[in-house]
Amino acid sequence: MIKVGIPRGLYYYDYFPLWKSFFDSLNIELVSSDKTTKDILNLGIENCVDEACLPVKIFHGHVVYLRDKVDYMFIPKYISLYKREYNCPKHLGIANMIYHSIGDLPQLIAPKIKLNSNEDFKSAIYSIGKMFTKDKSLLNKAYKESMLSHKKHLDWLKIENMPRIKKLDNISEKIKILILGHSYNIYDDFVNMNILQKLVEMDIEIITPDDIPEKEYRQYSDGFSKRIFWTGGRKVVGAAYALIENKEVDGIIYLSAFGCGLDSVLIHIVEQKARSENIPFMIMTFDEQTGEAGFNTRFEAFIDMMKWRNGFENNISTFR
Repeated sequence: MIKVGIPRGLYYYDYFPLWKSFFDSLNIELVSSDKTTKDILNLGIENCVDEACLPVKIFHGHVVYLRDKVDYMFIPKYISLYKREYNCPKHLGIANMIYHSIGDLPQLIAPKIKLNSNEDFKSAIYSIGKMFTKDKSLLNKAYKESMLSHKKHLDWLKIENMPRIKKLDNISEKIKILILGHSYNIYDDFVNMNILQKLVEMDIEIITPDDIPEKEYRQYSDGFSKRIFWTGGRKVVGAAYALIENKEVDGIIYLSAFGCGLDSVLIHIVEQKARSENIPFMIMTFDEQTGEAGFNTRFEAFIDMMKWRNGFENNISTFR
């Protein structure tokens, strides 16, 4: 059976179910790289430019890991997911970076994906499929199966061994923490030092942007004074605004990779909103040098201060 490799990084966490259904329908094995490890990170550092952010370096490491295990390497270029919205420029050019940085690659499949247009997406899907079959009925089936999987909101959360995400429960008396950031920072437990599982073990109720319906977070992001051009940014801001304005969150932890240009803007927007509503807010920034001990100390202290404040000092400002 033909094997197509898909690196476990960047938009893998958002669109893996779509591509899994597509390649399964064509009787092609879609092979994911293993979860991120120190070895995979080191491979990325060795094969990527120094100026790249941590998620991009890790993506390079996953490509090297898969390089000798597959017949093709699948790295879609996610240009636009919604009308008049785009993705991070580094992500748009990731396939080109990989091509020029890593040698001895299998054949690269790097279609331009525009999910804001059904026709453009269908054309991209068919161009991929035609590499493996000329059967139009099979291609039609693969397209329909992929679209069906894409519509199943958050199916990718079911990937094995991922910590269970506790759903928002307004009746619960547990502290509710919004873990904010891009999906590849929230759900890669090597990058974020397994913070989700640690918070679950501390009996904290976790909320992520994926717990907020798309219609709702887009509505709330429209309330920002200027139009947000990044789809990921709209989701981050909209989810935070929805929870803050409806008083459904006790605190926010923003997970950010050092050097992320988008986050340098998004963090400021969310922090200002949190300050205006007196919601505790903390930024956890990491790169390849971040140590777990210091990371744990910071977020544990944040949770302890929230418990203390909620129990005894409700009138004291979070930021002063």
